[in-house]
Amino acid sequence: MLTPEVAVDLIGEALHVVMLLSVLIVVPSLLTGLVVALFQAATQINEQTLSFLPRLLVTLLVVSIAGRWIVGYLMDFCVSIFQRAATLIG
Repeated sequence: MLTPEVAVDLIGEALHVVMLLSVLIVVPSLLTGLVVALFQAATQINEQTLSFLPRLLVTLLVVSIAGRWIVGYLMDFCVSIFQRAATLIG
C-alpha cells in the first residue's frame, strides 16, 4: 500500500537521481566557464562566443563520455520504481 512515508521516500530518491545527473553535466561546464572568465578578465577580451563555445564543447564531451552511464543509471532507477510499484499494488 502506498503510504505517505513510501511516497516521500520515492520522491526523495527521484530528487537524488535528478540532482546527481544534473550535477554531473553542469559542474564541468561551470568550471570551464570560470576558467574562461578568468582568461577573459586577464586579457580583457569581452567576446561572448569565447565563453559560450568552450562550455558547449565541454558539456557535449561530458554527455558523450558519461551518456552510457547516465542511461544505465536512469534505467536501473526506473526498473526499481516499477518493481516497487508491483509490490505496492499487489
